[in-house]
Amino acid sequence: MAKKTGDKYRAIIEAAVKVIAENGFHNAQVSKIAREAGVADGTIYLYFHNKEDVLISLFQVKMGEFTTAVREELEKVGDPFQRLARLVHLHFSRLEADHNLALVLQIQLRQSDPAIRQGIAKPLRDYFHLIESVISYGMHQGAFRPDLDIRLTRQMIFGTMDEVATCWVMSHRPYSLTGLADRVCQLLARGLARS
Repeated sequence: MAKKTGDKYRAIIEAAVKVIAENGFHNAQVSKIAREAGVADGTIYLYFHNKEDVLISLFQVKMGEFTTAVREELEKVGDPFQRLARLVHLHFSRLEADHNLALVLQIQLRQSDPAIRQGIAKPLRDYFHLIESVISYGMHQGAFRPDLDIRLTRQMIFGTMDEVATCWVMSHRPYSLTGLADRVCQLLARGLARS
């Protein structure tokens, strides 16, 4: 199997985002992904074991890049509440910038297949740890309540962002996802703030 790098690999990942978003995971044939990527069908199998591996790899690449970028951005922000706000804005703006990717992440990745769940677990855990670091930082700085359960708080923050994003993706009425970021931040900040 070829190394999971290079222009062809990247082209297949980008093609998979488009094809899966347009057709759904189960109807996204490898031949459609290959055609969209401009490669022969067999080339897909030089980089991926099967269609499930394409979806898992897509998530690993996109989520890994996003988590790295967010981590770098958050390190530039000193105020805990501004750090939380930056997290929410980056989460929403990334999805809004690529509607196809948003469809794949919010809808198509909700798979019951255990292999897919296992394959996306590590990059998801990395993102969860990043959110937990925002909470820990706010507590350490004395801005957030000292009695917060970090894991539960992370579930609530991620769950809120995830639900708002899913509603946006599924809506038949176009509206701005990033336009909701400030209100989401205000609600979260009220729950986290030290009284």
